[in-house]
Amino acid sequence: MTNVRTGAQMMCEALIAEGVDVMFGYPGGAIMPFYHALPEYPGLRHILVRHEQAAGHAAEGYARTSGKVGVCVATSGPGATNLVTAIADAMMDSVPIVAITGQVPTTMIGKDAFQETDITGITQPITKHNYLVTDIRDLPRVFKEAFHIARSGRPGPVLIDVAKDVQNARAPFIYPETIDLPGYKPTIEGNRRQIKEAAVLIAQAKKPLVMAGRGVLIAEAHNELREFAEKTGIPVITTLLGISAIPEDHPLALGMPGMHGWVHVNRAIQECDLLISIGARFDDRVTGKIDTFARHAKVIHIDVDPAEISKNIYAHVPIVGDAKRVLSSLIDAVAPRDCSEWLEHVREVQASRSQRQLDPQNGMFMPHHVYAEFTRILQGEFRVVTDVGQHQMWAAQLIDYLKPHTHITSGGLGTMGFALPAALGVQVACPDEEVWTIAGDGGWQMNIQELATVMQEELPIKMCIINNGFLGMVRQWQELFHDRRYSSTPMWSPDFVKVAAAYGIPGLRVTHQSEVANAINTARATKGLFLIEFLVEREVNVYPMVAPGSSISDMFEDPSAEPAKTAAETPAVTVTK
Repeated sequence: MTNVRTGAQMMCEALIAEGVDVMFGYPGGAIMPFYHALPEYPGLRHILVRHEQAAGHAAEGYARTSGKVGVCVATSGPGATNLVTAIADAMMDSVPIVAITGQVPTTMIGKDAFQETDITGITQPITKHNYLVTDIRDLPRVFKEAFHIARSGRPGPVLIDVAKDVQNARAPFIYPETIDLPGYKPTIEGNRRQIKEAAVLIAQAKKPLVMAGRGVLIAEAHNELREFAEKTGIPVITTLLGISAIPEDHPLALGMPGMHGWVHVNRAIQECDLLISIGARFDDRVTGKIDTFARHAKVIHIDVDPAEISKNIYAHVPIVGDAKRVLSSLIDAVAPRDCSEWLEHVREVQASRSQRQLDPQNGMFMPHHVYAEFTRILQGEFRVVTDVGQHQMWAAQLIDYLKPHTHITSGGLGTMGFALPAALGVQVACPDEEVWTIAGDGGWQMNIQELATVMQEELPIKMCIINNGFLGMVRQWQELFHDRRYSSTPMWSPDFVKVAAAYGIPGLRVTHQSEVANAINTARATKGLFLIEFLVEREVNVYPMVAPGSSISDMFEDPSAEPAKTAAETPAVTVTK
């Protein structure tokens, strides 16, 4: 029969059928048949990473930017377990990836064979679904279902674990055209009655506020969000993962809420009488002390995942559905209105807040200088991939994002080491665009080996390291809440410019604010990869800040403020050379 294929060939043909043209992976014994078949399919580009975790993050970066399902591949045992962090990251941030792992032969499963690990058991809590394939006849159906589950409803990771003998077996290959998953029917269209109820609340509210999360970007609903905001005049705040859902220079865009959000944004939440949450899950970094959050507001919660509705904050009007479709219906249901008085009040609060934490202090090289130059020079023509820590919060606060999907970061899991491999995936998805990574000296070293991957693939990523010689965010908490006991946070690091040079990558070290613009312009003018190391002041904190467990009403904005009762005796910040 002409359609007889090995299991490995079936896997390749299924990937092609699902529109996959690139994957990120690392071969090994249990996945070797798949890699043996791969050269027969030149339409499938494989990028060899240097660590499996990086394969997962690269698949995430690709998916977050392209809108397609990202694919990563690993062998059994340690290869599969190295994917776990990236899979958990994708689950927390609703990123559609399919992770393919090899497994020991079916005759050896459960016998503690070499490199055997129960990866489906390990990843059950951090995947939308997962499969262990022990029969070649199941392969076409499993791949069809996996991609459908990963990309539909609330997107997320799906893992397919394929026994090695299944990859080597042979059988007729017929790829299914339809899917039969009776227990899985995501709701896409919002309930009409609830949309009408929402429209009534919107018409009645005097101080309405929209909170846009990553769900807006997943649904490609940024145009609808803007149209809805402009029709109703309602100001918009964006969560960390919702940044870029509305241009930050838009008159109705207010900025980010939460622990390191802006004071005027958090005040607006606490004063509003209607909060319209779209594709956001009310996580603790946004709400602070949950029983004090938006106490005066009725809540309209729009989310494609019904499990999120009223999970953390009670929804007076719950609307389950795709953000794009629900917003389209809401635009038709609401009447134009005027919120200018409310917006003017919020802007007055914004104008009255101290910005001292953003200003130069005694000639010191503050991280803020770097971000100010990014915004001034790049003018929105870039994609920024950040790691996790202080630099991440400054990038969210201080860079202006003017186009959708231009801010990519690890939110829910907060994965250090995310930036470089994720940027790899972003650059592959957007080969003609300018991609920058921003990382701290701590997170940068967690996946530094991927410099080899980006060099081998000739990806022109521009990389910068905000080096303050500390695990900065942990040090900040130690300073403010643990009596400045800097336990295991001071860091020695190598000469990052020389490390980059060892990989054949040019770079610069910047030690003064006057050098920042030239370094950024040099990086942009250099064809291909470039690394900039910014040696900034060591003990600079991210402000504003809400102390953990506190209300978002209780923010401290500068080094002289007292963060919380438990830290009232903490001395003011001292910045040293």
